[in-house]
Amino acid sequence: MIALTLPDGSVRQVARGTTGGDIARSIGPGLAKAALAARVNGALVDLERPLQADATLALVTAKDEADALELVRHDFAHLLAEAVQRLVPGTQITFGPATDDGFYYDVAPPPSHGPFTEADLPAIEAEMRRIIAADKPLRREEWPRRQLISRWQQQGERFKAEWAAELPADNAEDTLTVYWSGDDWLDMCRGPHLASTGKLDPQAFKLTRVSGAYWRGDQNNAQLSRITGTAWLNKKQLDAHLLRLEEAAKRDHRKLGQEMDLFHLQQEAHGSVFWHPNGFTIWRALESYMRRAIDAAGYQEVKTPQLMDVRQWEASGHWGKYAENMFAVPDVVPDGESGTPAVAPDAGWMALKPMNCPAHILIFRQGIKSYRDLPLRLYEHGCCHRNEPHGALHGLMRVRQFTQDDAHIFCREDQIVAEVQAFCALADRIYKDFGFTYSIKLALRPEKRFGSDADWDKAEHELRDAVVRAGLATADYGWEELPGEGAFYAPKLEWHLTDAIGRTWQVGTIQSDRVLPDRLDASYVGEDGARHRPVMLHRAIFGSYERFIGILIEHYAGRFPLWLAPTQAVVATIVSDADDYAQAVVAQLKSAGLRADADLRNEKINYKVREHSLAKVPALLVVGNREAAEGKVAIRRLGSEGQTILPLAEAIAALKTEATPPDLRPSHPL
Repeated sequence: MIALTLPDGSVRQVARGTTGGDIARSIGPGLAKAALAARVNGALVDLERPLQADATLALVTAKDEADALELVRHDFAHLLAEAVQRLVPGTQITFGPATDDGFYYDVAPPPSHGPFTEADLPAIEAEMRRIIAADKPLRREEWPRRQLISRWQQQGERFKAEWAAELPADNAEDTLTVYWSGDDWLDMCRGPHLASTGKLDPQAFKLTRVSGAYWRGDQNNAQLSRITGTAWLNKKQLDAHLLRLEEAAKRDHRKLGQEMDLFHLQQEAHGSVFWHPNGFTIWRALESYMRRAIDAAGYQEVKTPQLMDVRQWEASGHWGKYAENMFAVPDVVPDGESGTPAVAPDAGWMALKPMNCPAHILIFRQGIKSYRDLPLRLYEHGCCHRNEPHGALHGLMRVRQFTQDDAHIFCREDQIVAEVQAFCALADRIYKDFGFTYSIKLALRPEKRFGSDADWDKAEHELRDAVVRAGLATADYGWEELPGEGAFYAPKLEWHLTDAIGRTWQVGTIQSDRVLPDRLDASYVGEDGARHRPVMLHRAIFGSYERFIGILIEHYAGRFPLWLAPTQAVVATIVSDADDYAQAVVAQLKSAGLRADADLRNEKINYKVREHSLAKVPALLVVGNREAAEGKVAIRRLGSEGQTILPLAEAIAALKTEATPPDLRPSHPL
C-alpha cells in the first residue's frame, strides 16, 4: 500500500499502481469526467500513470487553466502530425511543441507532394477532427533507445532517428518515452498527455498558417514545412482569441504607420527606421516628456560615443558574451593614393555600442568621486546598434538601430533599496500617463553569470525588498519571480505592460549590478577615506523609443491622445468662401501651441471627414459661411458621428487644455 495526500490534507491508503484516474473515479463521476491529468509531488503526469510510492496528489481540471492549456496544446501538436501522415504518407515528422497560444509541428513532406501550403489546412483540420471523434487512447511506453532508433530508421523517419540518438535518457536503463495514439501511431515525447483524443474539443482549435523552417533552425539543414495552429479549452475561448487576432491585425503598427505616414523601413538600411515628420513629432513629444520626468527625478543627461575600442568591450565582458550581436569595424585610415581602406593584419577594431553602460562608467571614472556625490544618476537618449538576423526583424518592435531612454544610477550599498523604490514610483506614474496597467517580475540569476553567489544573493534581496516597500509585490501587480532569467551580470525587475486589447509587453527594467563597476574599475572615496565600489543600477522605462512607439500605435490603434497626435486639429472648409476664416483659425490654433493644418481643397465635406478620420486626426474643425460670420467652429471628434458648435476662443481653450501633456497638468503627481 502507498499513502496519497490530497490537497485538502486528507490521506488515502491505496494499492501500489493506483492512478490519478482511479482516485478521481472513487471521488465521483463528475470529477472522473473533468480530470485531465494529475500533479504528483508537484510534477504534472498522465492521469493514468501508475503511482509507485507515497506522494502528494492533486487532480488537474479545466479550472487549472495554465496546466490544462499546456496539455491540450501538446495533444493538438501530436494530433496535427498524425493527421498529416495519414493524409500524406511518406511525410517525416520532426518537432511539435506547444506555444503561448497554440502549437506547431515541423514536417518534411515527400518530394512527390512538395511543401505544404495553406490550401492544405482545411483537409488537415478535418482529419484532426476525425481522430478526435475516434477517441483514441493516448498510451505512454518506455522503449530502449536502440529499438526506437531502429524503428524510426525502418520507417524512413531520419529526423526522428537522429534526434533519438541524441536525447538524454529518461533513466539509467537508457530508455526513451513514447506515446501511442490508439494502436497505430507513435511519437517520441516526454508527455504528459490527456487520456484520449476524445478529451479534446474538436471546435477549440484552428490551423492558422504554413511557413518555412529548417531542421534544428540551421539554414544549412533540410527545409521543412511548419504548420501552426491555435488551441484552447473550448470554442468560446477560441472565438475570443480569433477576435483578438482580428483586432490586433487592425492595430498592426506597420499598417497604421504607413496609413498615418509615420515611418518606413527598406532594404537599404535593414532594421533601421526612416522617421517621417508625423512619426518624429510623436518621438519628440515623448522625448520632451521623458526629459521633464528625469529632470524632476534628479538625473543628469549625458551623451556618449557610438564607436568604442573593442578592448573596452572585452574589459566589460560584453565582447565575450555578445560579440556575435555587435557591429565591429576595423580602425583603419584609407590609403592616401587609392582612397581604399586596407585592413592590416594587426589593425585594431572598434565596435558600435549595443548598450550605453560601459560608456557611463567611463564618465563616472572622470575625477574623484566621494560618497557625498552618490547617488549619481546619469541619463542618455542613447542610440545603440545590435546585429539582429534579418529574419528576426519586425517593424518597430525589433530593429538593429534603436534609442534607449537609458540611465545608470551609481550608488552606495545603503542607497540601493531607496533608489529602486523611487524608480518604481517613477515608472508607475509614467505608465499610468499612457493608460497602461502592468505586472512586475523579478528575474533571478542565470546559470551562466559573472559575480559571486553572495553578491547575487544581496542584489536579488535588495530588488525584492524595494518592490515590497513600494507595495508592488502583490497579486494585483502580478508579482512573480522568474528563476534563471536575469542578465549575465545582474538580476532585474521587469515591467510587463498590458495594452488595450489585453496583450502584454515587457518594457521597463531595473538591474542591480556589482559586476561591471568591478570589471571597469569604478570607485568612490568612502566616509572612511578608503576606495569602495559603487553599485550600478541599470534602468529604462520606455525600453527603446522605437519599440515603445510601436506599442503605443497598437495600444491606441493609431488614435493618439491629443498631446501625442502628430496633427492635433485640421480646419476643413465646407465652401471656398470660408477659406480666409479657416486660415485665421489655423493661425490662432498654432499661436496657442497646437499642431494644426487647414484643408481648403475643393472637395465635399464628407470626403474630407472620411480622409482625416483614416489619418486618425483627433479633432476636425469644420467651418462654412455661418461659422465664419458667427466666429464659431463645428468640432467633430475622431470616432464620433456628431459635432459640437463652439465659439472659436472656447474651442481653442478646450483643445489647448486637452493637448497639455499629462505631466504638465495641475493635478499630476510629478
